[in-house]
Amino acid sequence: MRRRLILALTAVVALSAGALIAFLATRQPPAGTLETAVTDVTVVAPTVPEPPPRPAPPTAPAAPEVDRRCWPMFGGGPSRDLARLGIDLGVPGEKLWARGLKSYVEYPPSYCDGMLYVNTVKGDTWAIEAATGKVLWRRVSDAHKPSTPAISGDNLIVSAKDGTVTALTRRSGRVVWQLRTHAIVESSPAVVDGIAYFGATDGRLFAVDADTGRVRWAYDTGGRINSSPSLARGRVCITTYAGSIFCLRQSDGTKLWSTYVKRDAFRYESFYASASTDGERLYTVARSGKIVALDAATGRVLWTDGVDSLGYSTPAIGRDRIFVGDFNGGLRAYRKTDGRLLWRTVVGGRVLGGAVVVGDLVFFSTLETETYAARVSDGKVVWHFPIGKYSPGIATERAYYFTLNGILVAFRGKDGPA
Repeated sequence: MRRRLILALTAVVALSAGALIAFLATRQPPAGTLETAVTDVTVVAPTVPEPPPRPAPPTAPAAPEVDRRCWPMFGGGPSRDLARLGIDLGVPGEKLWARGLKSYVEYPPSYCDGMLYVNTVKGDTWAIEAATGKVLWRRVSDAHKPSTPAISGDNLIVSAKDGTVTALTRRSGRVVWQLRTHAIVESSPAVVDGIAYFGATDGRLFAVDADTGRVRWAYDTGGRINSSPSLARGRVCITTYAGSIFCLRQSDGTKLWSTYVKRDAFRYESFYASASTDGERLYTVARSGKIVALDAATGRVLWTDGVDSLGYSTPAIGRDRIFVGDFNGGLRAYRKTDGRLLWRTVVGGRVLGGAVVVGDLVFFSTLETETYAARVSDGKVVWHFPIGKYSPGIATERAYYFTLNGILVAFRGKDGPA
């Protein structure tokens, strides 16, 4: 009797396991839903003008003629390519100034018209003169901000983990409008043609009017979003924790394609890293370390590889290659078209933030607070600075501006202008 009971239980377990395997192998992932009438978010604007910060902010200096090109959002622009290929500053040389920001900084600053704008994880937003390091204003908040402010004309668009996205004036940090969601917003906004795009952890990608905060449309991907959207050629694309990459029509949110990337026969991948794009292809890395390159027009997977560790860094895009960091202390260079590994440089530590390409150099930082510059051509390390964490920073035609473990540091490039 006991033996028959054991056999019956074994058969039940086997059938249940088979049914579960069949379900996991054949289940259909979410297709996504466009929302044109969004009712569960609110937009508020101050009813009376806020008092100016004390002391009253000085007039921001004019940008030098040599330094007119902006870095208006995370990645340098809406494509999130993390690159300035036409700038040749050489390795960082003289330190111009340094400014402690009273908290660590996960994402690099934005820049335009002689001003740097940076968020801290504590929740503050700072406006700092690029030439001197002088604080123009500081907006104090307890809403954590692991993101880069996006420049939109005279305003900044700032996202926060308390579910808000806020427009501040660039001159004084005054609130213009604030959109409130019921989810966490870690996504760094991208602003194109007066529309701000960002994702939220409830799985929705939003498009809002950058002047008023009015929601144009929202698209529910069905997967948690911590990443930032990338835009090129009329498409806005986003990665999700559900293992999906969605590309929508920028103007109205119509789905162009979606691709779900599998880790194995039963599980989908999960994406924290944003996608970067050169217009033809999308590049991203899953949390498992799987690198994925897709055709930007169709979503077809072109090539994959793995970094053999956790993967969280948005790929930086060079002329003919991309650069991806790993948790084994390495930075890898892949050929864009076919994924051939061109070189790997190992420095130790863990690379969490995205690298940044400036001319013929690629910069990257480790969680162990070290920052390096390697040659794009062969990966040889040519510069090292003993402060790091997380993403190194940005560059203008005049200087490097690095956010290193809560300190904003300006370096003159050895080959740059005086």
